[in-house]
Amino acid sequence: MSKEPSSNLENAMQMLIKTFHKYSGKEGDKYTLSRGELRELLTEELGSYLGNARDGEGVEKVMNDLDANSDGEVDFTEFIILMGALTVACEGCNEL
Repeated sequence: MSKEPSSNLENAMQMLIKTFHKYSGKEGDKYTLSRGELRELLTEELGSYLGNARDGEGVEKVMNDLDANSDGEVDFTEFIILMGALTVACEGCNEL
């Protein structure tokens, strides 16, 4: 690895990884997010974007949409799909 400062994009990638693992494994498998862990992550980390992340029905819909393999948990790949979709949705919301 290079000793040069990381780029903004590299820092963003590291932050996604760290944020996922900050919440994963509190209720079980450390490599997945349970419904409760996903709710906590959405509320704490994306509250200003999602507003009603505390809404159980909304979190349930997000969970069902994300859980591609129907195992009742969100793995890192599924989490990144969510982050990508939210980024696309929010791209025009704020001036850069």
